[in-house]
Amino acid sequence: MFHRRRAQVALLWLALLLACAIATHAPAPAQTSDSQGLRPILNYITSSWDTLTRSTTDCQSIVDPKLKTAAILYLPSGMDEPPSLHDLPQQCKVQVEHLPFVIHRLGEIDTSNINPPGLLYLPNKYVVPGGRFNEMYGWDSYFIIRGLLREGRIELARGMVDNFFFEVENYGAVLNANRTYYLTRSQPPFLSSMVVAVYAAMQKSGHADSEWLARAYTDIQKDYAMWNRDPHRAGDTGLSRYYDFGEGPPPEALKDETGYYRNVAEYFFFHPAQADTYIVENQPAEQRAVGMIYTQQVCGLPAVESGKCNKPRQFWLSADYYKGDRSMRESGFDVTFRFGPFGAATHHYAPVCLNSLLYKTEKDLEAISRWLGRPADAKKWNLLAERRRSLITKYLWDAKSGLYFDYNLQTGHQSSYRYATTFYPLWTGLATAEQAKAVEKNLPVFEKPGGLTMSSEDSGAQWDLPYGWGNIELLAVEGLRRFGFDADADRISYEFLSMVAENFRRDGNIREKYNVVTRSSEVHAELGYHMNVVGFGWTNAAFLELLHALPEALTRQLAREQVQSLPAQ
Repeated sequence: MFHRRRAQVALLWLALLLACAIATHAPAPAQTSDSQGLRPILNYITSSWDTLTRSTTDCQSIVDPKLKTAAILYLPSGMDEPPSLHDLPQQCKVQVEHLPFVIHRLGEIDTSNINPPGLLYLPNKYVVPGGRFNEMYGWDSYFIIRGLLREGRIELARGMVDNFFFEVENYGAVLNANRTYYLTRSQPPFLSSMVVAVYAAMQKSGHADSEWLARAYTDIQKDYAMWNRDPHRAGDTGLSRYYDFGEGPPPEALKDETGYYRNVAEYFFFHPAQADTYIVENQPAEQRAVGMIYTQQVCGLPAVESGKCNKPRQFWLSADYYKGDRSMRESGFDVTFRFGPFGAATHHYAPVCLNSLLYKTEKDLEAISRWLGRPADAKKWNLLAERRRSLITKYLWDAKSGLYFDYNLQTGHQSSYRYATTFYPLWTGLATAEQAKAVEKNLPVFEKPGGLTMSSEDSGAQWDLPYGWGNIELLAVEGLRRFGFDADADRISYEFLSMVAENFRRDGNIREKYNVVTRSSEVHAELGYHMNVVGFGWTNAAFLELLHALPEALTRQLAREQVQSLPAQ
């Protein structure tokens, strides 16, 4: 009976998985097509997929808005140059070069030796987020693929997943994005989720491909392995952490986030209790961290004589700070104070988001094993998933507050930073019904007039209060729906959709993030890059997916709102 029950549970999981994945490419509901008020924004989203599509044989793809360096395209070491690139140097005034070494794992190559930095070749077209993000990004692409599938663009979505297979096979893992300076880090692991969604769409269209699925199974395992060996293991917890293999300040931050590290250094200088090991002063030159040297002079304090200043002090940010900063960028949440000020301690935490996604990867690999007729593998992945679920409950769940928190490896205690990643365990299905209910009761911590904010702390960083992001809105709403909290999901979806639509009417575009407190696309994030990028890949996708799941009555109400707000002709 025990084995029969386990088989029933496995079949139920597979059915739920397929249902969820198939939902990502069903046609849009009829009620949205007859809505004059929604038609402009839906047309914008549909046309954006083409506007944001890139190819490494396309001149505009080579441009890097972040660095503005020489145009160069790199192929993997030893790879024959594809015929499609033969005319690229003349057409685009770009060099085509090979990387100096074969790369088996991230961190094997010192990216500072790849000079000038450049774009990494990918075999298929891909959709970029927009603006300064003119590459194929690791976690953005999952949400973008959801949007593509929603509009029936299966081949483009599949081509993007094939590009990630290419990255895994040539660089050892999914990359943050396809630039040479990203060869030191990955991004949150959504690869298995991409595969499941695309394969379900292929099945429904009658073009299921078992060879493609077998390749996916191999490459997902390779990417998964990176997160489960040192240095990505989170101490002796059995969980995983974010960890960038590079050292010193990342070049894209130096070039594109003017003054950021000076702000960081100044903050730690004036908040020594929070500086920990992040600033260094009065050390021999050979012990200095890679990075800039700062001079700070304090004037006008009571301890200083009137009209005089303290002696200037020289200091610099430490290697440990830069490791945390880089690892924060691997997490995708750059910048937040969730992992301490400026994310400086990111590599010292076992995070809720990463371990929830690895649980889902294990469950996805269990399902794919069964699809491929490998029951022994399926059993192995099920055991690994259940072990991770247990460890997440042990280290990351706080029953008293009813929230999931990141675990600080240095202190041996949970963080107290309330963050929207608490909804990840609901989305991935690892939470129990009781845990999900406790999280749902905490919605007032995050819910604002425009949807869910990232945190309860206004740090001045773009991944904290008062900002909301479409990708997290989507995960949170789908997590709530998974556990039957449809009324909450409908309400939050409506808040976010109406805010995005309202701002679209005003400025004619969709942004990467929104101030969900003021329901505005005007943001004033003080830390990190200071723009609110137009495009925008995952917001477009979130709009489509949230709208699709909205009850018909609410969809019509939303459409009427837009019509009533249109200017008189």
